[in-house]
Amino acid sequence: MDAVRLIGASRRALAGSGDTIEVVAEAWQAQALAQAIGSRFAVSGPPELRGEALGLTELAGRGCGVLNAPPLDMADLRAAQLTELGDARESLLCLGGLLGEVGIALVGIACAADDQGTYWQCMEAIDAADESRDRVLEMLRRLAARDQGVVERGRATG
Repeated sequence: MDAVRLIGASRRALAGSGDTIEVVAEAWQAQALAQAIGSRFAVSGPPELRGEALGLTELAGRGCGVLNAPPLDMADLRAAQLTELGDARESLLCLGGLLGEVGIALVGIACAADDQGTYWQCMEAIDAADESRDRVLEMLRRLAARDQGVVERGRATG
């Protein structure tokens, strides 16, 4: 399945999650998906994005590590369903939106947490989602700079 469709599924699942366990499970799924997308960009994405994509992979992996992994079958793991990136810009825009929504959802859980463990788990996961989103935004900036350079070179030769 392509990245945009998987991201859409994650956004819907996150929006539909109710209790703390469901929100944390969806946040974990989103970080795992960000890690898989980052890995794909690092291996087969535009060369300008590969360094940032490696950083995204590491940060999203950290985001998974601080959250309790939900018990999932491989068929339920959205990241395992990733088959193609599709349009790089669209994928990154959607991923950035998902990571922002994850951060907001985790803020709600952290504010309502009755115990310090849940609170700090959410704070670390918020930080990881925010840093992952920063990497996505940098990748978008690099794509825009590349596209602008192509346009400028085209004007110079045309």
